[in-house]
Amino acid sequence: MKSKKVGLAPLAGVSDLSFRRLAFEGGADFAVTEMVSAKGLYYGSGKTQDLMATHPEEGDLSLQLFGHEPEILAKVVEDQVNPREDFVAVDLNMGCPAPKIVKNGEGSALMKDSLLAGRVMRAMVRASNKPVTLKFRLGWDKDHINYLEIGRIAQEEGIASLTLHARTREAMYSGKADWEAIRKLKDHVKIPVIGNGDVDSPEAAKAMLEVTACDGIAIGRGAMGHPFLFRQIKEYFEKGTYRVMTYDRVLELVRRHYDLEIRERGERGALLIMRTQLPCYIEGFFGAAKVRKEVNGAGTREEVFDILSAYGDRLSSLSKDLVQR
Repeated sequence: MKSKKVGLAPLAGVSDLSFRRLAFEGGADFAVTEMVSAKGLYYGSGKTQDLMATHPEEGDLSLQLFGHEPEILAKVVEDQVNPREDFVAVDLNMGCPAPKIVKNGEGSALMKDSLLAGRVMRAMVRASNKPVTLKFRLGWDKDHINYLEIGRIAQEEGIASLTLHARTREAMYSGKADWEAIRKLKDHVKIPVIGNGDVDSPEAAKAMLEVTACDGIAIGRGAMGHPFLFRQIKEYFEKGTYRVMTYDRVLELVRRHYDLEIRERGERGALLIMRTQLPCYIEGFFGAAKVRKEVNGAGTREEVFDILSAYGDRLSSLSKDLVQR
C-alpha cells in the first residue's frame, strides 16, 4: 500500500512543544498544536501565548484555534497568526467535547449552529494568508449527525482540508470510531479528508486507509507514549513489516521527553505532565500496571528513573516477547 501523510492530531495536554518534537523525530509528516483560545489571544493572556511556542526543528505545523465569535477569530488570525512563519496553516477546532469548552458554544458545540459555523469559517478564511483547515466530529449526538452538511459548508467557505474525528460529541472518546463516515465524507467533498479515530498501530492505519480512502491520517490518543508510531506506519506501508520497540528504546524516549518538558515547564511542571504520559510509554510491557503506581508516587526525576531502571532490570530476565512491542 502506498503511504500517505500521517501526523499528530491536536490533543490538549499532549501535543505540546516537547511531544511534537518527538513526533517529528518519530516520522510524523505534520503536527497540530494543542487547541488555543482565540479569545485568550485577543485579550493578551500570557498562558495562552505560551501554547504557541514552537521550535525550529519542527516540521509542518498548524496552529489550532477555538472560539465562536467570527470577528475575534478573524482579528487573531490577521494580527497574531499571519505574521508567524512557523505555522503553515491555521486549524479551527469544532471537535473538542470538554464541558468547559462546549458550554461556551465552542469546540464541538459549534456544530449545533451550522450558520454560525459557516460565518466563523468565512471570517477566518478571509483574514488568513495561510490555508485554513477544520477538525470536527460526526455531530453533537446520534440524533444530530450533520458532518456531511458541515463538510459541504466548509468546502463552500474555502476551507482547505477536513479532519474528521469519527465520533459524536456525546460519545466523547468511547466506543468505536465510524470509519465508514470518513469514507462518506471523502465521497461527499472535493477537498482533502484526513481520518482520525482509533488508529493506534500500523495495522490500524492500513485498515483505515482501506476502509476510508482518506487522504491522510491524524493520530491523537494513539500516539500517546508512541511518538515512534508514525515511522512504524510508514515502514509497514513500504515493507509490510516494522521495527518493534524494546523497553530500552522506550526508556531512552522517556528520558528525552522528560528532559524536554523540564526545559519548557521546570522540574515540577515536567513531573506532573509526565505522570500522565509515562503510563502510555510502558503500557503493554509485562507488569506495567504496578510500575505505573510506583511512578505516580515519585516526587523527583531521579526517583522516576530509579523506578524505571529497576523495572528494566526485572524485564531483562523475561522472554523477548514480554520486553518489546
